[in-house]
Amino acid sequence: MSTLDGKTIIMSGGSRGIGEAIALRAAADGANVALLAKTAEPHPKLPGTIYTAAEAIEKAGGHALPILGDVRDDDGVAAAVAKTVEQFGGIDIVVNNASAIDLTPTEQVSMKRYDLMQDINARGTFLLSKLAIPHLRASANGHVLTLSPPISLDEKWFTAGHLAYSIAKYSMSLVTVGLAAELKKDGIAVNSLWPRTTIDTAAIRNVVGAELADRSRTPEIMADAAYAILTKPSREATGNFFLDDEVLRAEGVTDFAKYRIGGSEEDLQLDFWVDPA
Repeated sequence: MSTLDGKTIIMSGGSRGIGEAIALRAAADGANVALLAKTAEPHPKLPGTIYTAAEAIEKAGGHALPILGDVRDDDGVAAAVAKTVEQFGGIDIVVNNASAIDLTPTEQVSMKRYDLMQDINARGTFLLSKLAIPHLRASANGHVLTLSPPISLDEKWFTAGHLAYSIAKYSMSLVTVGLAAELKKDGIAVNSLWPRTTIDTAAIRNVVGAELADRSRTPEIMADAAYAILTKPSREATGNFFLDDEVLRAEGVTDFAKYRIGGSEEDLQLDFWVDPA
């Protein structure tokens, strides 16, 4: 397996949770990580900013470039890509991590919240990936990794009270489908990664419920799975919808206890869009 030493990642979000864990795992190899996020000040319920994440990346052995911005802003995203290239000489990896969640049922959800999820999740993923393509072509092992689920048209994933959120997350997954086909000839890998179980993050605690913490895994399982994907030869693994523990099992991992918050494997809560094995 190769490493991410000297590789440059540009990530949307990343000031906390899964995104930060992925960044820190890459930083342990000595990777360069540019974080494009709008969190400059800590939120009472969502601790962490791009500056605290950048500090942690540096301490982990990487090189950080915190960029205050919004993935919905065309000019701002273009500037972030340009700053990353100027600072580190290119871009090898795009991680589409930024995402908005609202589980309000269709009749009650506001169109403002609907548009927010579409703009961050779908449009933001498309925009950052699109602007990075010329630089990924110049990389020896270009990757785009989007944190989005496998697509299932089972009606239960649309009638469970979160149609608006399902549409937004599946739109991210459609970017993976299309770009994987479009960029295959260039040797650029485009994949999605999703957790089998709920992951213990501040967002999940606040939106889905704090009671899920003991039935969740830690963000590090997603970080280790992302690392395994991003260190693969880009011409050999593209167009996939990976689940975190399946990736790690393929890497020889058999004991997942270190990723559990509490309880047993049988107690874990499956995430959205994941059926029982």
